[in-house]
Parts: sequence; C-alpha cells; structure tokens
Amino acid sequence: RSRRETAAPVEVGHRANSACILGWIAMKLNRRLQWDAERERFLGDEEANRLLHRPMREPWHGRA
Repeated sequence: RSRRETAAPVEVGHRANSACILGWIAMKLNRRLQWDAERERFLGDEEANRLLHRPMREPWHGRA
C-alpha cells in the first residue's frame, strides 16, 4: 500500500520460492532433474515440467 521497496527484491523472492518448488517436484518424482534457470523449465523432462503449473479455476486461465 505504501509503494515502498520490499524487504527483498522481487527476483530474490521468486528464486527462493522456485528452489522450494523444484525440490518438491524432484522428491515427488524421486529422481534428479536438470533445471534451466533462464527458461525456467526442466531439461528433457515433460513430466516434471507439467508439475510447474496447476489448473486454475474459472474464470481464470493459465498460460496459452
């Protein structure tokens, strides 16, 4: 509300949260994964990539 800078830069928060999500996906699939941080996708693993997004409830929709 104040429009002040956050305690940490947004990019730092995004990367910290990503590390948690990536760890959860690796544990769920029970295997090592290769992550492309620039593209934010797993290399050669569509099953793991599908776990990066969840279906959204109407009227919202995900990426095209």
